[in-house]
Amino acid sequence: MTVLMPSPSPSCKPVSSAFSALMRYLFAMLAMLLWVTPMAAHAAPSHIAAQLIVDGDAAPGKTVTLAVLMQPEPGWHGYWLNPGDAGLGMTVDWQLPAGFSAGPLRYPVPQTLLISGLMNHVYEHDYAVLIDLAVPPNARAGSVVPVRGQARWLACTDKICVPESGEISASLTVGAGAAHDRRFDGWRAALPAPLGSKARFAVTGNIVRVAIPLPGSVALDQPHLFVADDRVVDYAAPQVFKRSGDMLVVELPRGKFEPVMPGTLHAVLALNQKGDGLNIEGAPGAVPAGGEPLAPAQPRPALGWLLLSAVLGGLLLNVMPCVFPILSLKALSLARAGESQVQARAEGLAYAAGVILACLALGAAMLALRAAGEQVGWAFQLQEPLVVAGLLLLAVTITANLAGVFEFSVPGFASAGSPQGAFATGLLAAFVATPCTGPFMAAAMGAALLLPTGPALALFAALGLGLALPFLALAFVPALRRALPRPGAWMNTFRKVMAVPMGLTALALIWLASRLAGSGFAFALTLIAVVLVAALVLLGRRQHHGLAAGRRWWLAVAAVMAFAAAGLPGMVRAPAAEAQGVLPSQPFSEAALARARASGKPVFAYFTADWCLTCKVNETAAIERQDTARAFARAGVIVLRGDWTRRDPAITRYLTAQGAAGVPLYMWYPAGGGAARQLPQVLTPATLTDLVK
Repeated sequence: MTVLMPSPSPSCKPVSSAFSALMRYLFAMLAMLLWVTPMAAHAAPSHIAAQLIVDGDAAPGKTVTLAVLMQPEPGWHGYWLNPGDAGLGMTVDWQLPAGFSAGPLRYPVPQTLLISGLMNHVYEHDYAVLIDLAVPPNARAGSVVPVRGQARWLACTDKICVPESGEISASLTVGAGAAHDRRFDGWRAALPAPLGSKARFAVTGNIVRVAIPLPGSVALDQPHLFVADDRVVDYAAPQVFKRSGDMLVVELPRGKFEPVMPGTLHAVLALNQKGDGLNIEGAPGAVPAGGEPLAPAQPRPALGWLLLSAVLGGLLLNVMPCVFPILSLKALSLARAGESQVQARAEGLAYAAGVILACLALGAAMLALRAAGEQVGWAFQLQEPLVVAGLLLLAVTITANLAGVFEFSVPGFASAGSPQGAFATGLLAAFVATPCTGPFMAAAMGAALLLPTGPALALFAALGLGLALPFLALAFVPALRRALPRPGAWMNTFRKVMAVPMGLTALALIWLASRLAGSGFAFALTLIAVVLVAALVLLGRRQHHGLAAGRRWWLAVAAVMAFAAAGLPGMVRAPAAEAQGVLPSQPFSEAALARARASGKPVFAYFTADWCLTCKVNETAAIERQDTARAFARAGVIVLRGDWTRRDPAITRYLTAQGAAGVPLYMWYPAGGGAARQLPQVLTPATLTDLVK
């Protein structure tokens, strides 16, 4: 028979990685103690009932298992041995007969509970904490001995915490043949199983990486690593899981405040939401650098729907603002499509091949970099200053060609109606058109980062197919080609008009270069572009007078450009901080998000990049507006801005955790710690102001 006598807890120290949470809990506990101490004799019933149960009996010199059965009231929860950002695990002070000794508390696999940006490790249902009790060899068989302990625990809801304690007791008969309590079978099954092999862990920068030997055949469904050692990791930060053969690699950001690193890492790996788990013990050692990312925790559409989304996303890229700079190349290709059926189909297939090949190449490069441990996402190529420099020089060359400054002889990007030219146009179109994720595309590209290699590459190919569909339709549907204007002198004028958007693209790339690598880098790149234009003008004059541009001429131009570009890498500098916009914001970081959510205020987090035209359109149309700023100020909204113009591993991890492959991404966290909501990728002013009505 177990007796529980509730009484006030003399102390309760929240274990928190956030100072604000620590202070809040300390003041809450102090207020509770001041309130209950004068009324100890009339203490209220516990919100978590505790009962001590013995599993049968034990012979002298053997052990018997005890269970502290914890039964929370609906809406209340108890805590694991490491409660996470806030809370308190159970402690028991045993009063045992001479010679008897109790082992450590053994907890079942816990659950996660995120409140106001703080991660707690809890139990929201009945659970049993098991203890092995050693019976001394000189214990008299048939004797009945009392087993008592003073237990202390913390009972909480999502709004209030109550420290509770009581005496737990039971009677143990030594070696009397008492029946086994079948409830212990289920309670033992709820404990994490021993792994059998030691894990390894290493610290890389601000990331703790843990390699867990786990056969690839073990199914994982929303896994989570509960670290038992305090202040080692950031509990609330997203956890990244990867497979490297029979090794499971877990990446966790380090603790935000005075992080420590123990000699041995103790943790529990939750395998699924049913409560299956493994006890992990890790030693410092080598951790595989790469790995195949696991599928996202949230439910994912079937592959067929993802492929359809990728096709639709690629199709919509043809009308997205970020695709406009390449429309000059496409328009001339469309105008030529009516010349002949055979030629139109050849060009359509060549263009589609170029687009799909470029998408596959970009996707494969991104997956390879992520497998090697790099934190990259979609459009990663535009985060590299030297890639932007190459794109600028290419845009300048194409602008000069469209403007009639000089002519390409082989292969013509737009001027020559050949499959080679269409293929080259497709390569360039995909390379420049893919920085922004649009409707339908976001879910597909986000899933591609977490799917196995084969299905992921299929999604990238589907994206390319969608981007190429309008040209394939024109190539294979004669009625569409007949609707185009007949070729004529107007094409030369149209070609020169199309030089304007490509020239504007070149100017935008110079601005992007300054944002990526500083004004000095952009100025040097501009001078190189001017030298290139001068060389192309001279080349055009030779062509105008019927003089061939021989190999020596091109070698001389290439040598001058190579010499000028050789100094560019050394000129890369961090750009100056951007001035505050109309909507006041703070730079995004995982710590800033945790602090903002812990404040209880609503949080708007948006992720942008200077090379993402969709992002800039949304900022002009909906974010950087006075009415949005006034509405957010009245509601006390905290705004976090994640600038992904340059590579930022923390932002990449967050995007991946939200199932996004790139920007834009807009997240809304309601006041009071409610569930986060992902907003549409195309914003209107009402989209944001309606959030705070």
